[in-house]
Amino acid sequence: MRRRHHFHIDYRGHSVSATVETGMRPVVEVLVDGKETGYEKAHGDRPVTVPVELPTDPPVQVAVRATLGPGVPRCLLITEGDGEPHVMAPRLY
Repeated sequence: MRRRHHFHIDYRGHSVSATVETGMRPVVEVLVDGKETGYEKAHGDRPVTVPVELPTDPPVQVAVRATLGPGVPRCLLITEGDGEPHVMAPRLY
């Protein structure tokens, strides 16, 4: 059964959202400021890392790491120089 989970974080003035779709063909889609910037197919419950770029001057490289299972999916925003990853909050819609 397919199910969509949504996550969001504001980072350096930009909106970063992730949609994790579970089921037979799991995928992770990442949007920055409402525009699709990353998409990866997942394999089973293994974590998926989607590299994306924030449109700053100069551009900043970040990544979204999605853990699909077991249980409810989780997403982290991985940044360089900030130390710990940032937890992306789940969104209901």
